Amino acid sequence: MQGTRWRIGVDVGGTFTDFSFVAVPAAGGARAPGPPGVTRHFKVASTPSDPAQAILAGLRSLAERHGVEPTAVEALGHGTTVATNALVERRGARTGLLATAGFRDVVEIGRQTRPHLYDYRKRRAPPLVPRRWRIEIQERLDGEGKEITPLADGQVAEAGRRFLEAGVEAIAICFLHAYRNPEHEREAARILAGVLPADVPVSLSSSVWPEYREFERAATTCANAFLAPRMGRYLESLGTGLQRAGIEVEPRTFHSNGGLMTPCEVAEFPIRTCLSGPAAGVIGAAAIAHACGLEDVVTFDVGGTSTDVALIARGRPAFALEREIGGTVLKSPCVDVHVIGAGGGSIAEIDRGGALRVGPESAGADPGPCAYGKGGERPTLTDAHVVLGRLNPVALLGGELPLDARAAQAALARLGASMHRGAAEAAAGVVEVAVASVARAIRTVSVERGIDLDRFILMAYGGAGPLLAAEVAREVRVPRVLIPSAPGTLCARGVLTADPSVDYVRTCACPANEEGWVRVEAAFEAMRREARAWFEAEGAAPDRCSLRAVLDARYVGQGFELPFHVPFFDGDRVDDRDEPGARLERARSLFHQAHRVRYGYALPERAVELVNARLEARVRSGLAVAPGRSGEAEQREARPRRRTRPVYFWPPDGGGAWVGTPILPRSALGPGDRLVGPVVVEELSATTVARPGDRLEVDRFGNLWLEVSGNTGTGSGGDRVGNEV
Repeated sequence: MQGTRWRIGVDVGGTFTDFSFVAVPAAGGARAPGPPGVTRHFKVASTPSDPAQAILAGLRSLAERHGVEPTAVEALGHGTTVATNALVERRGARTGLLATAGFRDVVEIGRQTRPHLYDYRKRRAPPLVPRRWRIEIQERLDGEGKEITPLADGQVAEAGRRFLEAGVEAIAICFLHAYRNPEHEREAARILAGVLPADVPVSLSSSVWPEYREFERAATTCANAFLAPRMGRYLESLGTGLQRAGIEVEPRTFHSNGGLMTPCEVAEFPIRTCLSGPAAGVIGAAAIAHACGLEDVVTFDVGGTSTDVALIARGRPAFALEREIGGTVLKSPCVDVHVIGAGGGSIAEIDRGGALRVGPESAGADPGPCAYGKGGERPTLTDAHVVLGRLNPVALLGGELPLDARAAQAALARLGASMHRGAAEAAAGVVEVAVASVARAIRTVSVERGIDLDRFILMAYGGAGPLLAAEVAREVRVPRVLIPSAPGTLCARGVLTADPSVDYVRTCACPANEEGWVRVEAAFEAMRREARAWFEAEGAAPDRCSLRAVLDARYVGQGFELPFHVPFFDGDRVDDRDEPGARLERARSLFHQAHRVRYGYALPERAVELVNARLEARVRSGLAVAPGRSGEAEQREARPRRRTRPVYFWPPDGGGAWVGTPILPRSALGPGDRLVGPVVVEELSATTVARPGDRLEVDRFGNLWLEVSGNTGTGSGGDRVGNEV
């Protein structure tokens, strides 16, 4: 339609690549087709060998099926697993490291902690840079950034020649105290530029993450360099394909801390995309929770390869400053997502101890589960759902993905024979093991951190999340589950509604006194200057720019710091009416309060040390998508296709039976509708299963609310209470 512009969000998963798209009217143009703010969704198979190809194939389908003209695309964002997979699989660039003399082995020594407290056979993953390519350079700064030993220029040039002869493809530079003064690192990079080819990326620790703690900073910088060439090739492939398709807009990438980055930023800092896709789902879930008036939610996203669990407390997703991926410690802010290898494609097998195990090995997109008919022979969680009658045995994705139910049945029969069980009993066991894994992950982000789940609800999404929702809720004793519309594409919807953002950090490492506070205020002012330059480069109007300030602090004597929000630094400038001394006292008070919330106690009489100052700059996109609404939900069927099929249910105390279960399309349900299980609700991107005695209700946004019941009998179910379809 003339005058209509399109915004597109993409999530590249291990099995499927998901698309969410919405039409918005151009200035002075015609109204966008369909109800305002309504998103539409679809999926294509992922292409693990070149993830960009799945994105391009999906965009071609958008043009052919939905009339999305390439030249009318005004925004395109995507979440990607390229960086994550490269770290997990150790398939990155041949990387070299320049380190201060005496410190080249920091990345191998680490913190001297064992990967497992009691199992001495477990070994840490080796560093990404082997020792022969870690070269020491004579240089030294003190803790304040003042030069003690000048940079040995000749050693840097010689190291560059050694790297060139060894075929090193990327360089990391991490000098001691470069977070205080980056000049030695910058000079070393200038020298290397005269020795190495222009296509060899150089990562500086003072740019990647200028924060103290030598091991974490070095490991993160090495990982950034390790990823840079591969991410560069991916971006080049995607950019070239978009140009050929006629899409003129610059693609943005979702980063781990919940915002969007430009291609240039991703090429320079690929490490910031390591939780790109899972973080997008949490941000989308938080938006839905906010619109529904919910503050405390545990989300679990069951995809094709993994399950991602996160906590939203008091309306805000939990964030972390450090995490480990593929055995590599990364220091970078991110949405705190706990990932386990339990997805629809997770392979079920009997381990050497005779126990049933599901994951972490996955069948992925190729060959995928046996039911996909691509040559898979090992049973997966998806095959178990097919055998149990939970998934449509004919096809998924609205009929676009035919299923081979016989292949799934044969695979589960073979697994059952090794357990002396039938195929259905084996399939039920596979589901129970997967549920136990998800429940354990939920307890990890909640109960193990001292958080009581009594006030929380669950939110299930991903292609397989609603399939497991009832069992997971029972396992963790949370009675209610929210299932948003089009749950299988919520990560793409999170990308669609995300804002461009960037994070800054400065290490202060000073006492919380008047002298130290001068350093803190100077750090925030320096970061605000950088943020203003970034806002200008983004061309953002002042009313769309926002800053969020955080301080890391600790009691003197503690080994680790605690981040807390300092709202009086959120503005572009500090209010002069608030004296520095008053701001210092407020910061102390906020720290004591945060410590009490996190650990259950505070020590107001103990001296406080201020460690790091952080600033998040964000440009609000202005795009708000109504929670739960989707193009599929808008086309409500006047007369649903009322049908039944046998579904296998089992009570907690054992046994099981096939129950004739009503199968309803989600498009047949409207606000106020209520159902009593057993019932299966099917839609394009996911399937929801309500066990006997469970209740389903549709809220005003079109979200499904699943209320689990202790009744696990095999009644006829499917009774409707309230609105008739």
